[in-house]
Amino acid sequence: MAKVEVPRGVLDGLEAVRQSGLTNMLDRAAVALLAAEFGFEDAARWIETHKKEFAAGIFRGFEATEE
Repeated sequence: MAKVEVPRGVLDGLEAVRQSGLTNMLDRAAVALLAAEFGFEDAARWIETHKKEFAAGIFRGFEATEE
């Protein structure tokens, strides 16, 4: 299955949260909160508005869209 495409800023925010190890990536609300706390407001907003895509990306992976 293909990875879920997200803007580069969203991918950077997701990766920052993942690398922090502060929450389980399946906890969408906590991931969004941490992304915002880390200064990735666009990522936090994307997580909250793309719940289905976020869940798919957790299992299939994420990749940055070409801009």
